[in-house]
Amino acid sequence: MPRSSLSPISSNLPDGAERRALQLLVVDDDATQRRLITVAAKQAGHEVTVAPSVADAIEKLRAARFDCVTLDLVLEDGDGVDVLREMASAKFAGSVIVISGMDGKRRSAARSFARSVGIELQSLPKPLDLAALRISLANLGKTAMGLPAIHTWGGVATDAIVERHRA
Repeated sequence: MPRSSLSPISSNLPDGAERRALQLLVVDDDATQRRLITVAAKQAGHEVTVAPSVADAIEKLRAARFDCVTLDLVLEDGDGVDVLREMASAKFAGSVIVISGMDGKRRSAARSFARSVGIELQSLPKPLDLAALRISLANLGKTAMGLPAIHTWGGVATDAIVERHRA
């Protein structure tokens, strides 16, 4: 992928406000998808850790704090919902963006499960629309700082995210 295909997101923060980089965990067993998400997130100024499997994701979630997890639902060693269960038991306080080629019903079921255990989840289909990912990450970055989201995407309840990050 040419480096010039992605440009940094401009920030419309108030004067004196500094944008905080999100700590992002990218969970996907497809190396191309991991790289695409990683490059887009880093160019937007975020810190990225990658996990190619359920086991690796769970290990990384136990070892570090993340603001956001991008999560594929179908992984070689299990299901993305297994990662959501671990996040729920660990009282994960960040947000999740499911990025999956599964049909809308499966992504919706994952969203319902996540919300039932107190995790805010957005869903983006594959092939990944980089503009949608950038909007989602920009919203999370702004809400983490207590600023209003610039857009909504995939039925995100931004008020819940704001309250979780302020707590």
